[in-house]
Amino acid sequence: MSISLRDQACVSGIGETVYMRGSSSSAFELQIESSLSAIADAGLSPKDIDGIIPIGIVSGTADDFIENFGMPDLRFSALIPHGGASPVMALQCAAAAVATGACNHVLITFGRNVTGVSNNRAGARIHGMPQFHYVTEFEYPIGAAAPAQLYAPMARRHMELYGTTSDHFAEVAIACREHALLNDNAIMKKPITLEDHRNSRMISDPFRLLDCSLESDGGAAIVVSSAERAADLRQKKVYISGVAEGHPDMPGSITQRPDMTSLGIAKAARRAFEMAQVSHADIDLVELYDCFTYVVIRQLEDLGFCKKGEGGPFIEGGRLRLGGELPCNTHGGLLSQAHVWGLNHIVELVRQLRGQAGRAQVRDARVGLVTGYGDMGDGAVAILRN
Repeated sequence: MSISLRDQACVSGIGETVYMRGSSSSAFELQIESSLSAIADAGLSPKDIDGIIPIGIVSGTADDFIENFGMPDLRFSALIPHGGASPVMALQCAAAAVATGACNHVLITFGRNVTGVSNNRAGARIHGMPQFHYVTEFEYPIGAAAPAQLYAPMARRHMELYGTTSDHFAEVAIACREHALLNDNAIMKKPITLEDHRNSRMISDPFRLLDCSLESDGGAAIVVSSAERAADLRQKKVYISGVAEGHPDMPGSITQRPDMTSLGIAKAARRAFEMAQVSHADIDLVELYDCFTYVVIRQLEDLGFCKKGEGGPFIEGGRLRLGGELPCNTHGGLLSQAHVWGLNHIVELVRQLRGQAGRAQVRDARVGLVTGYGDMGDGAVAILRN
């Protein structure tokens, strides 16, 4: 017999640092700063945290947080090393932990410094991530090392099969930038047009500069509490109604798969919607992992908002913009706010469902969806409601 996690856990606290380039703080210092902010937002103290999930292999360990926060009774810890899918996967892990009574309050936390004190480029960083051994046989020998080079064949294949265009990619980039202009804590503050996208330099065909997420520094954190405990805390309750993860089909190498456009998120989507007991028509907004513009389009298909191959036409006409039928990445996303492995996407969705999103607030937001996408196509979906 399976146990549903529906509405058994809430996101009770959210926190972020200022996002920037060239931070003088280390990744762990940024992680600590955002963690303290999330804990305070929930109305808790560090000593109340009895579960912790530091995101990724570059984060501080549970022992680091015990040392810095003086946690007297840490009962649960986990490490989820699936790149940008990790934050939403961590929601599932945390919800399960508090629903079963393993602990009461789980801190999910991430810090990143890649432009300041560490100056560690993307192509070099991925060598330290265990999943990327899959590319050593086919991709590395031809010089494909950075994420843009690894994911570009997926996008090009989609374009050839379904007629998706670079202008469709541009619509995603423009929507994210429009939303970032409404966000005081977003790095990119210059409007962009279709012509700007067309004229931006090619990075890895078909990805242009404006198709690629930012290299940036910052930290983000959330606190997940049992629904019972959240009732006594400071903020309006935001329930985790449906959550699931999915992994791509074999083999691990993207270019060697029978279908290069297949992502693990399609497997997670069905389970998340079934758990939440909602339909696509119930979703008021989405925060979709946007490492590249194409990935947003592909996720909309796998999530079931449109059929496979129809993602490009689906987003035309401003559908993803504020005021459109499906506002997407209302904070600016990884493309224009900051790259914090998508933990900032969860922070933004919670803010929206609390009614605290300021100029970017989606009117009457009740139910929202957030995704994570990582590495060779790992995916995770969470549906939150107020």
